[in-house]
Amino acid sequence: MKTIIELLETAVANYPDNVYLWEKLKGKYEGTTYKETRVKVLDVAAGLIQMGFKKGERAALLADGRNDWIISELGMLYAGGINVPLSIRLQENELAFRLKHSGSKYIFVSRLHQEKVEAIRGQLPELEKVVYLDGKENPGDNDINYSELIKEGAKFRKENPEKVEAVWKAVEPNDIANISYTSGTTADPKGIMLSHLNYAANVVQSNSLMDLKTEWITLAILPWDHAFAHTACLYVFMYKGASIASVEVGKTPLETLKNISKNIQEIKPNLMMSVPAYSKTFRKNIEAGIRKKGETLFKVYKFALKVAYAHNGYGNNRGKGFRLFLKPLYWIFDKILFTKVREGFGGNMEFFIGGGALLDIELQRFFYAVGIPVCQGYGLTEAAPVISSNVPEDVKFGSSGRLVKNLELKILDEDGKELPLGEKGEIVVKGDNVMLGYWNNPTATAETLKNGWLHTGDMGYMGKDGFLYVLGRFKSLLIGNDGEKYSPEGIEEAMIDQSPFIQQVILYNNQNPYTVGMIVPEMEAINRELKHRGIEKGTPEGNKAAIEILAHEVNEYKKGGKFEGMFPERWLPTTIAILPYAFTTENNMLNATMKMIRGQVTRHFAKELEFLYTPAAKENTNEMNMAAIEAWNK
Repeated sequence: MKTIIELLETAVANYPDNVYLWEKLKGKYEGTTYKETRVKVLDVAAGLIQMGFKKGERAALLADGRNDWIISELGMLYAGGINVPLSIRLQENELAFRLKHSGSKYIFVSRLHQEKVEAIRGQLPELEKVVYLDGKENPGDNDINYSELIKEGAKFRKENPEKVEAVWKAVEPNDIANISYTSGTTADPKGIMLSHLNYAANVVQSNSLMDLKTEWITLAILPWDHAFAHTACLYVFMYKGASIASVEVGKTPLETLKNISKNIQEIKPNLMMSVPAYSKTFRKNIEAGIRKKGETLFKVYKFALKVAYAHNGYGNNRGKGFRLFLKPLYWIFDKILFTKVREGFGGNMEFFIGGGALLDIELQRFFYAVGIPVCQGYGLTEAAPVISSNVPEDVKFGSSGRLVKNLELKILDEDGKELPLGEKGEIVVKGDNVMLGYWNNPTATAETLKNGWLHTGDMGYMGKDGFLYVLGRFKSLLIGNDGEKYSPEGIEEAMIDQSPFIQQVILYNNQNPYTVGMIVPEMEAINRELKHRGIEKGTPEGNKAAIEILAHEVNEYKKGGKFEGMFPERWLPTTIAILPYAFTTENNMLNATMKMIRGQVTRHFAKELEFLYTPAAKENTNEMNMAAIEAWNK
C-alpha cells in the first residue's frame, strides 16, 4: 500500500458496510460507513476540482475532531491537493504565519474558530476562499458553505465522473499529503512535509506491532491535527475497517473537554490514544472517586495497588516466579475494585496507547494494575510519527517498546559514530515513514535529514532486551558547568506524580554551577494540609508553611529523604522558585498535547531564573516565593 487514496479504496472494498465514523450531533451517536464516507470524500474532491483547485495546491483545515475533519482532508487529497492541518489552540498571528508560509489557497474552518480566520484574511493575499464547515449567513464572493461545496461537487461528479477519477488516480506515493507545522517555540515553525507513502508506510508499520481488531472502536480524544492521533487513530483504524468516534463538540473548548467522560460511557471504546497529561487526569479522577466513598475503601485500594504492582513486576515478568503466589489475591482485588475502575471507561477498554511525551513509570504501573495498560510508544511528526511501542502482551515499563518493522535505527555519538547496544546517544532512523523534509526550509532539512537518516534530536539507547529507551530531548538537557549532560524529564515526572503538592515543575541548568527548579504549586492540596496542621492559609505564617511544604517535597529526593538515590544529587534543584501561575495552552507554555514547551517557560520566567542564581534565593521563604504564594491565595 503506497498512498492514503489506496488506503481508503482498500478499506471500502474490504469493509464497505462497517461504520468508520461515529458522531454525536442530535443527542445520540450515529454511524457513517466506509462506503458512505467515500461518497462524501469524492463530493468534496469534485467540489474543489470544479473550483479550480489543482494538484499540489494547499488547503488548510482548522476544526475540532469530527466527521467533516477527516472527510475534508481526504477530499483535498483525492483532489490531488495538500492538507495543512492546524491546531485549534493557535492564536491569530500563529495561524497567519502558517497560512502565509504554506501558501494555502483555501481554508476549511468550523464555527468555533471562524472569527480568528476572518480577523486575518486581509493579511493573506494567497488565501482565495474560506470554506465554512458549519455554514455562514450571507456568504460573500470568497466564502463557501461546506454543504454547498458538497452539493456542487456531487453534481459535477455526476456530469464528469472520468475527470474526478483521473485526478485521484494520478496521486503518486511521493506526492505531499500534509504540511504539519512544529510548535515553533525556539524559531519560526517548520512545515513538516509528509507524503502519501510516509503515512501509508507508517500505518502498515504500526500494525506490525499489534493486531488491531476490525470490530474495535476508539473515542478519538486527542486533537486530530496531532501526528499521533492522525496516523495511529484515523488511518490505522481505517486499515483494519475499525471505527472512530469523535468527542461531542461543545459550545466552548472546556465544554468539549467535559464531554469526554460522558462520551466514553456512550461509546464504550476498546482502545484509546492518550498522552501523559490525560493519563494523569484519568488517574486523579479515579482516585478522587474512590476517596469520596470513604477513607477505609481508599486504604484498601492503596493496598490492592501494592499487591498488583508486586504481581505485575516490570511488565513482561508479570505473575512469574514468586509473583505466581500473589495471583489469587490480585484476582480478588481485580474483581472487587479494579473492575469498577474499568467500568468508568465503559467496561470494554483493553488498553491505551501512550504517545506525545514520556510517561512516568509509576503511571504505567498504575494503569497496568487496574487492568487497562498504557502502552508507552515513541515517535515524532517527522517520522509520520510511530517509531516504536510497547504492546499489551510485550511490555517493559520505562521503555518505549520495540521498533516497528521495516525501520532502521542507529544510536550515534556526538561525532556521528554508531554506538553499540546499551550506550546512549542520538536516536537516528531511516524508513519509508521518514518525512520528505521541511517546506521551503532547505537549511533545516539538511540539518535533520542526512543521507535519508532522520536525526531525531532525542537521546536514548537500544537495550540488549530489544527495547528502545528514550531519555529526552537534547534541547531540554541539563548541562553542568563541566559539560556533563542529564535529561530532567524523569525527575520532573517523579516530583509531579509522587507529590500531591506539586502541579508542574521545570528544572534548569545551562552550564551553571548548580541546577535550579521552578514549581507550580497544587494550592488546594497545600491549603488542605495547612488546615490539617491548624495553620490559616493566606497569613504570613501560612505562606511560609506552604513554601516549606514544597521545599520538603523537593528535599525528599536528596540525602536523608524518602526517595534518596533515585536521581543523582547534582541534578536536583539547589534553589527553587514558586511560580505565581500555571503553564497553560493559553499562555503558550503547553502544546496541544499538554506537554511543557521548555523554551517558552524559561523565556517567560527569565527574571525568576536569574534570581535563582543569587544568594537570596538560598532562603526558600524569600520575598519572591512569598509573593507567589500570596498570588495563588487571592
